[in-house]
Amino acid sequence: MNKYNELIRERYAQIGSNDLGYIEDALGAVMTVLNEIVENQQVPQDLREKAAYAAANLLISDYDVK
Repeated sequence: MNKYNELIRERYAQIGSNDLGYIEDALGAVMTVLNEIVENQQVPQDLREKAAYAAANLLISDYDVK
């Protein structure tokens, strides 16, 4: 857990304590966010490329696209 950013760890603690809601389709949420990053022209191209690569790998993995 320590390898992740402090903000991620904070949100993790908030979900665990029920301060934030748990998302049933967490992978779907990840795909949505990655897609938003890729589509956002204000995001640097290298980060958009990384997001697209991560999303494509997720789609090829065992993730069931809905």
